[in-house]
Amino acid sequence: MIKPLKQVAGIDVAKNELVVSLGRMNPDTSIEVFANKCFANTLKGFSDLLAWVAKMMSGNTKVTFVMEATGVYHEAFAYYLFEKNQQLSIVLPNKISSYARTLDIKTVTDKSASQAITRFGLERQLEQWQPPQKVFRELKQLTRERDQLVVERTLLKNQLHAEQTEAHSNERSISRLVERINLITRQEQEIKSEIAEIIKSDAELSRRIELLTSIPGIGKLTAVIIMAETNGFELIRNKKQLVSYAGLDVREKTSGISVKGKPRISKRGNRHVRKAMHLPALAAIRTDERFKAIFARLIAKHGIKMKAAVAIQRKILELTFTVWKNKKTYDKDYLKTL
Repeated sequence: MIKPLKQVAGIDVAKNELVVSLGRMNPDTSIEVFANKCFANTLKGFSDLLAWVAKMMSGNTKVTFVMEATGVYHEAFAYYLFEKNQQLSIVLPNKISSYARTLDIKTVTDKSASQAITRFGLERQLEQWQPPQKVFRELKQLTRERDQLVVERTLLKNQLHAEQTEAHSNERSISRLVERINLITRQEQEIKSEIAEIIKSDAELSRRIELLTSIPGIGKLTAVIIMAETNGFELIRNKKQLVSYAGLDVREKTSGISVKGKPRISKRGNRHVRKAMHLPALAAIRTDERFKAIFARLIAKHGIKMKAAVAIQRKILELTFTVWKNKKTYDKDYLKTL
């Protein structure tokens, strides 16, 4: 067999399965995608996938596994490949989506998505993935656990309100609801204390958080969420990528004069970052004169408050990246130049 220049296994990750396409770059630089197969997103599936790849690929050239950063479903396989000393690259979803639009794909399926990932990996020079630092992994677990508790507590408070306003309330039901709400509140405080201990034990992390919290609207919890969900901006190279990673990028569908859809944020990104930016944007609009002026200007332009608020979310998120990379506090005169 002729030794290929490059070999890639492109993987489309779902909750329960991994759809894999194999491809190679031949000595004449032509690209060939030649095999496709599905595996369970389990430890047994991981083992079967590696065995299949070893059987199908040439042993003369190292295989690079390429996948999207899709929530949490890709993480178990990523760590598995790292432990097996395999070469792995994880790419932001917006990069794959932009590349796929350049291909002549008429029907989008899991198979076609994995083929697009394979071609992307063959055509691009990608950085090898390294597991996130332990501190970011721990903070991500804690902040996501806290978020789940807050959602659950809100649901319980709504139930409590409904129960209390009934004509014939059940006192025992009310008592149990109050008890569960108090338990969740105690657990949330425990999580906050654990987060505080982690930050206190890392001087560099504490300094970075202090820098991020100099931005209007950004509190310590929001700063921690952003750092944890981006692994310290590990995969982020510019502000545009960060906005897209959070799903706050604007998508607009237009075609000639007959098709013109309303611009909307894609929401195809990390929902935890996107959710974390909502309250900081409102706080910045309320307390900072510069953001208040930008918000007013946007409202005057199109009259849609939610659209203007999302624009502020994007701007604040971009500022977190700038502050992180420059390692300097927020410049209050920065927005005057925008």
